[in-house]
Amino acid sequence: MGISDDAQNKIDAYLARLRRGLRGMSEQDSREIVEELQSHIADRAASNGEVTAAGVDAALARLGGAEELASQYMTDDLLARAESSRSPVHILGSLFRWASLSVGGFLVLLGAIAGYFLGVVFFLCAVLKPFHPQSAGLWMLPDSTGDYSISLRLGFATAPAGGRELLGWWIMPIGVIAGCGLVILTTHFALWCARQYRRSRVLPRG
Repeated sequence: MGISDDAQNKIDAYLARLRRGLRGMSEQDSREIVEELQSHIADRAASNGEVTAAGVDAALARLGGAEELASQYMTDDLLARAESSRSPVHILGSLFRWASLSVGGFLVLLGAIAGYFLGVVFFLCAVLKPFHPQSAGLWMLPDSTGDYSISLRLGFATAPAGGRELLGWWIMPIGVIAGCGLVILTTHFALWCARQYRRSRVLPRG
């Protein structure tokens, strides 16, 4: 398959920008992506056995900007690593990256933050109950309008007057179970969403 100098220069310039966008990915993975894309572009740009500059322009237009494509590869890589590790820290890091690309990623990130935060608060409430037996727990508290609100308190401040603790020492087993359960459910939810996103975004391969 023949390729003109102008076409090769266009491909090289695009792949150079892509390679810069893949910094942070392993050298082997980055090299494989660049090699696969080079083959992909040449195949799509070929016409009658010749890779022309016009064909390359059309192929690159279909791929989109090199920086945007690199960001998609980086996000896919982070989500794949998060799925392998199942670590909430890695999951949140990959979701922050995904959130920068789409509204869907942003919504999943918000849901994951809320789930992990509530799970940690439940767990800490259970752990801190023996150290703050009079104030840590699940409380019903009066507000300025005369209504009541439910609040999980870690015990670092005295509960407001008129408040009533709902669970007492039961907060310890319930808090541990609820906290761990929320973290596990949030992890499964985030990874399921990430898998659906990765399946829907099939990236170009050679």
